[in-house]
Order: sequence, then C-alpha cells, then structure tokens
Amino acid sequence: MKAFIVYADYELINEQTTVKLFGRLENNQSFVSLNKIMPYLFVEEKHRNEIKKLLSKFGTESTNLTTFKGEKVIKISSKSHIELNKLSSVLHEKGIDTFEADIKPHIRFIIDNNLLGSINIEGEYDTNPNSKVDRIYNNPIITPSDFKPKLKVISIDLEAGSKSNLFCIGIYTENKKVNFMITDKKLKDTVSCKSEEDCLEKFKQELIKIDPDIITGWNMIDFDLVLLQELFKKHKIQFDLGRTNDNVRLRIESNFMRDSSADIPGRLVLDAMQLIQDPFIQEAPSIKKAKFESYTLENVSQQILGRGKLLKGDDRCEEIESLYKSNKLENLQKLSDYNIMDCELAYKILEKTGMIDLQVERSQLTGMQLDRVTGSIANFDSLYIRAARAKGLVSPTTRFGNKEERIKGGYVYSSSSGIYHNVLIFDFKSLYPSIIKTFNIDPASFLDKKEKSSIESPNKAYFKNQDGVLPLIIQRLHEAREKAKREKRELSSYAIKIIMNSFFGVLASPNCRYFNLDMANAITHFGQMIIKLTAEEIEKKYKMKIIYSDTDSVFVETNLSKDKANTLSREIQEYINNFYKKYVKDNYNRNSYLELEFEKQYLSLMIPQLRTKQKAEKEETKAAKKRYAGLLEINGKEEIEITGLEAIRGDWTEAAQEFQKELLDKVFHKEEISSFIKSYIKKIKDGKLDSKLIYRKSIRKKLDEYTKTTPPHVKAARQLSVLTSNIIEYIITTEGPEPIQKLKHKPDYEHYIDKQIKPIANQVLVLFNKDFDDIFKSSKQAKLF
Repeated sequence: MKAFIVYADYELINEQTTVKLFGRLENNQSFVSLNKIMPYLFVEEKHRNEIKKLLSKFGTESTNLTTFKGEKVIKISSKSHIELNKLSSVLHEKGIDTFEADIKPHIRFIIDNNLLGSINIEGEYDTNPNSKVDRIYNNPIITPSDFKPKLKVISIDLEAGSKSNLFCIGIYTENKKVNFMITDKKLKDTVSCKSEEDCLEKFKQELIKIDPDIITGWNMIDFDLVLLQELFKKHKIQFDLGRTNDNVRLRIESNFMRDSSADIPGRLVLDAMQLIQDPFIQEAPSIKKAKFESYTLENVSQQILGRGKLLKGDDRCEEIESLYKSNKLENLQKLSDYNIMDCELAYKILEKTGMIDLQVERSQLTGMQLDRVTGSIANFDSLYIRAARAKGLVSPTTRFGNKEERIKGGYVYSSSSGIYHNVLIFDFKSLYPSIIKTFNIDPASFLDKKEKSSIESPNKAYFKNQDGVLPLIIQRLHEAREKAKREKRELSSYAIKIIMNSFFGVLASPNCRYFNLDMANAITHFGQMIIKLTAEEIEKKYKMKIIYSDTDSVFVETNLSKDKANTLSREIQEYINNFYKKYVKDNYNRNSYLELEFEKQYLSLMIPQLRTKQKAEKEETKAAKKRYAGLLEINGKEEIEITGLEAIRGDWTEAAQEFQKELLDKVFHKEEISSFIKSYIKKIKDGKLDSKLIYRKSIRKKLDEYTKTTPPHVKAARQLSVLTSNIIEYIITTEGPEPIQKLKHKPDYEHYIDKQIKPIANQVLVLFNKDFDDIFKSSKQAKLF
C-alpha cells in the first residue's frame, strides 16, 4: 500500500526505541506505523581499546566505513537512544569524536531506509474503534515510493470577546464548512452549543472525525491555538487534537524574528501567514508578482484571491462583540458567516498559491516532513548523509563552529552613476551550485593541505580532483529540475531551485555539521574570480564597458541600437561559455558547468550615486551598489524594473514609491521633470495623498525592550492597547508618529517632502548637475529635458 509520511516521531516503548510514522494511505485512510529500531553512532576504530569498558552494555561491530579523512570506524548501537545519548556525552568529555551521534531516531530510520516523503508499507495491521487512526502497523516493511498524496487540510478560526470569552470556532475543509457557536439560535452552517465547554467538546469531536493531516489558519498559532489551550485548560478538557492522546504542545515566541510553532502529534500545523512570509515562498511563481503591504488576512487575500473579509476596518473587534451580544438572529448569522469566511480565505490562499503542494514537493526531494522543509540545514543533512553513506563515508556529529569569523561575500562592482541605454544583462545560471560542481567543493573532498593534482581555490583551500558527494547531489537535482522543466512542472522545478540555492548558505553556517570557513569562502572567492574574469574577457574581446557587476551577473553598455545589441547578446553568451570550457580544462583539468545566460536588455538604465555626506562634486563617479532601475520591453510593452530602490522597499511610503516610479518613467522617456516634481509636492501639501503617507514597519522584539532608542514605529505601537500584528502602520503627524488606528492630527507634510520625496528626486537631479532646492529658487528655472 502506498502512503505519505505526514508526521514522524519516536519514543521508548518497553525499553526499545520505536519510530512512529503517521500519514495518509493511497486509499485515503490514515495510518501509524510502529517500527522498533537499534539507534547507533560511530567512533574511530583506533579508540576501541581505550573505551572498551564503556562499551560493555552496547552492541559493537567493525565496519568498512571511514571518516572523511579515511579513518576506519566502528558502529556502536543500543536498544535505547537515551543510553546512546549518554555514551555520546561521555565520549565527548573524553575528547573522543563521535560520528552521526546527534541524528534523532526517526530521522535515522528515514535516512537509512532512503525514504523521501512517499513510501510503500507492507505488513499486518490492526484496526481499533478507539484509535484516532484507521490502521495501526507493527514493524511493517517500509520502502521508498513515488506516490503523490491527496492530503486532508482543514482551516480553523475562532472569535472571542475582549475578556477571552469564546463566541464560536469555525472549520473549513474541501467539502465541509461548519461553525460551532455558543447560542440557542438556529443558524446556517452552524452547530448551536450550550456553553464554552460544549463548544470545545463538539469542535474537538468534529476535528478528530474529519481526521486532517494538516491544520492551518491565519496567525492561528499565536492567537487561535493559544486561546484554545487556555480554554481547554480552564474547562479541564484534554487538549488532544492529534492522532494520539497527547496534548497539543505550543512554543510561542515573543520575539517576532522567530515563528511560534505547534506540535499536534500525528498531524501538522502549517500557519498560512507564516508560509506566505517565507522568503523562498515569496519567490514562488504563483505569488512572485504579488505585493503585500502588510500580512493581514484582508490584504493578502485581496492580493491573491481578489476578495477579502466580510467585516473590515480597525474597529471590527468591537463590531464582532456587538454582533454577538445583540443575540439577534441576523447579527449572529453575520458573525458566523464572517468566522467561516476567515477560515475559507486562509484555506483558499494556500490552495490558489499551491503552497501545500510546494511543501510536498520539497518533502519528496529531501525526506523532511512538511513543517521542516524550510530548515535548510536539516534538508542538507538528509541529502548529504545518504549520499556520503553510499560512498562508504560517515558524517561528523554536529559540533558548533566559530561564529565570529566571517564569510567573504559576493563581488559587486559599479563603475559610475548615470543613465545608460541599451544595456545587456548576463547572469550565470545557478552560479554557486555550478562552482561547487565545477571545482568539486565538497566536505568529503576538502584537504588540509595541497596535494598532487588537487584543486586550489583563490583563497588557498584545496579539494580532491574527483567527483565528491555534494557535486553528485547537485547533478541529480539539476537533472531532476531539467526533467521538471521539460514536463512543465513549474512547482517541482521551483522546489528543486530552492534546495540547490540553499546549499551555500548551509555550508557557510557554523551550525552545520560540515561547516568549514575555508571551504565556504572557496565558493565566494571562485565567484568573485569568475565575475571579474568574465568582465575582463567581454571588455577585451568586444571593446565594451562593464558598467555594473553583481554576485552572478554583468551589465554591458553597448552603445548600439536596440536590435544590434540584442543580436550581439547571443554571441557574447556563446563566447564566454566556450571560454570557460577551455579555461577550466586547461587550469583545473575538469569540465566546466559554468553557464552564462543572456537575461534581458535594458532600453535605459539608471544607476544612482552613492549617498555620502561629502559634497556632490567629490562623489560624481561614486555609484551605488545593488541599487538601479531599468526600462524593459516585454512582448511589445514597456515595464520599469527596480532593484534596491525605494519603490520596492516596504519601509518607504506608497507616495514615495509612486513618485519614484513616475519620475523614472519620465527620465527614461526624456520628458520634463521639474514641473512633475512641483505638482507632486503640491498634491502632498493639499492633502490629496494622505492615504499614501502611511509607514509600515515591523516590530522585532517586545516594546519594552526598546530602551536605547525609540524608533517612530515603536512610539506609534505604544499608543495601541493591543498589538494584533508585528507590522505597525503609522503616520508622522504634526505631533509625531501616530498609529492609523488612533490618528488624531494632520500629517506633517514637510517631513514627507524632506525625508521621502527630496532624496528620491535628488537621485535623478544630481545626474543632471541639479538639486531639489534648485527647482524652487526661480520660476524661470530652465527645464530639464
């Protein structure tokens, strides 16, 4: 029977470590498998006699496996993972290294059996009417599978009063929507409950009956689950919403930099808001073009679904309480509809964007369960440990490295500020993964010193000149991605891209078991070398200037017509790729996987000056880095693309962003800009843009922890009695910052003109030897353009 692992765990049952896998079978039934295992670790064989007494109650066997340095190891096992953990601690205290000692039993079982989310499960099973799963397997045979699961997802939301008294709890799933409300009225899609206790019991029974694999909602961990936990405790009801009799466990983070989490045994909690905020997810094809001013359910659902909540506005908490307390049939129905709609919106956002499918794809690539696929280090471990074992190698136990040393960053070069035309943009396709493959940068291939025929990186790190473990993993992922592209499986292709692009970050993290500063820096140093060498070759061969280069790209000023520049782009691409084939073969005796691609042509490109406090004449040639805007032509239509500038930064107001886009459009089309700047400022002063003067800024820690300085958004946040989001929306008024929920004074227009409009205008004006203040000195000012 094929199945998919939703949740994995382990425990000691009758003094034997037992791995528990929960999931969904292909026949749509839920299951749990219980597999007894013998956890193990490795120690170098040379220590066997030294630790002989310590090993008396453990299983010990010789192996053909070695460490990365070629040392033979012995395998030490025990029925109890607890005893094995104690042994590992004692060995470390004696200064003896262990290998793979920190791998948890359920992860060990998944890796050893090469499971990647989907499985075949064979064996006898039990059914128990009192169990929360349909099938219970004891020590079944479990093997890998390519099964595509149809998981059960439910979305929940609750409404409560100002004193945390419960009004209702809603559930929405593919074929059911229901609200449990404390009322004696008969309402549509609503189950009437006599009391809080009755409401909680009925909600719990329905959830267990539906038997979901995934529970979602909007900000539901920090709010809904926290309140539910308090209410279940208040009424002395077991808070066991999972597939075991264990209570839900919450880890609530007061620091907004870290997400809160929930452990519901046998099921997964995937908070829809947390998923949408994931930086990798925001680059997914399904939502890449969406711009979220804030992560409220209303804003995101309007962006993704084109519709929103039934009740809107800053005073809806009071409106909800008023609707419930009125006890009128139509008001209670409105509240019930509102609550169910909130459930539905969170569910539909995940459905429309394919976020659950993306998580499943990532799980089937890495073997990690759905709520852990965002953990880059865990994903890397899962892939690397398997591949290393296939080569007869054991991996180090995680020992945290030196966090003070710095990794060298990517190369960025900007020649001079200005406005350029018909600029060709070239990118290296997956540069860091390509470098890893080309130069065999690999933990198992790293050498302490230079050896005959070894590969030397620009930072003097050395690697064996053979195909290592990591290049092999990247090659497999690359082939899988190309296959996904051919089959037009966009989600699969993106999932693979996420994983490959995370590898450098993992190797550069001291929290990674394979971390090595020299190895991590070898990647970035090779990257810098390649970008510089590429620029030199293009300038030498084509006598054209490189005006900007970044971590993996070069910008070529052509001084040609649009069509001629476009024709030249293919020639440059082919020339550079052939150059690297020869260069890598001649200098490293390896095949090059470096691939330069022509990405686009900017009809016009603006690179602003570097902001300094020096006089303008001293900074004429100093150009900003990672900040530019270009005019593209896509399918016959022009479009402005912006990188690093205010128009795409969330901490600048909508007015500033709108002003910059319109200003750039005029500059690129050589239109007069002085009158535009004046008219825009007049609109601000006349109060016509008040709705676009809102700042949005995140709170990163508790409000009382801001002691040394008090930023404007914190001052605004302190005026609110309750924080419903870590995003604070406020306006700078004549009396200082005020949250939009408690706005009392007029906006300080001079602040917005001086701090928002003037810096953006000067970015352009200085390129024409003008200044913002010049525009207002004389009405006879000569026009620009």
